[in-house]
Amino acid sequence: MTEFEEHCAAAYRKERVIGRRLAKNTGLSEAAALKQVLEKVADAGSLCMLITARKLAKLELAAGLALRRRHKAGQLAQKKADKLPDACAWLAWFDGSAHPNPGRIGIGGLLRSPDGRTLEISSAAGHGDSNQAEYLALIAVLEAAIRIQPQQLVVYGDSQVVINAVTAAGNAGTHALQPHCERAKLLVSQLKSVKLAWIPREKNTAADALSQQAIGSWLAHPAIDQL
Repeated sequence: MTEFEEHCAAAYRKERVIGRRLAKNTGLSEAAALKQVLEKVADAGSLCMLITARKLAKLELAAGLALRRRHKAGQLAQKKADKLPDACAWLAWFDGSAHPNPGRIGIGGLLRSPDGRTLEISSAAGHGDSNQAEYLALIAVLEAAIRIQPQQLVVYGDSQVVINAVTAAGNAGTHALQPHCERAKLLVSQLKSVKLAWIPREKNTAADALSQQAIGSWLAHPAIDQL
C-alpha cells in the first residue's frame, strides 16, 4: 500500500473532500494536500499515531459488526430450530372447504406418526361457511389425535383466524363460531402437548385435497344433503 493509499484509508470522508478542495485551490497534488489535512488533524501528535489510532478504531468497528452479525445469525438459526417439530412428535394438517361459500362443507385432515404412518380424514360436514369448515376440520383432527394420545402433536393449518382464536391470540371470528372455538380448545386441553402453527395454503395441499375430496362426495351421494 502506498503512503497516499494509507492516508486515504485512514481519512474520514470529510477530510478527503477537504484534501481535494485544497489540492484544487493550491495546485498541490491530491496526495500532498491530504497529508497536509491529516497532519493538521493530528495537531500536536504525529501523523503516524493518528493513522495507527484510526486503523485500530476500524478494526474494533469491524469486530463489533462481525459479532453482531454472528449474534443475529445465531438468533435466526434458533428461531428456525424452534419452528421445527421434535423428531418424536406427531404431525397433523387440517383444512376445510365450503362450496359455495356458505354452502356444502368438506373437511380434510392428515395425521402422521414419527415413523411415517398416516391417518387421513375426509368427510362431508353439513352446511356452513369457510370459517366453520376450518373449525370443523381442526376439531376432527384433534378428536382423532385424542384417540391416539401422542406425547407431542404439532397441528398445521392455513386459517390464521382459527389458529389465533384457538391459541387465545385472537377471537373466534363471529359469535356463531364461538362454540366451535370452545370445542377445539377443550380438545386441545385433553392432549398432552399440542402446538398449533399457521402455514401458507400452498404448504397445506394434502389436507386441502382431502377436503375437496369430501366436497366431491356430495355429488356422488346427493342424499348427504339431507344430513
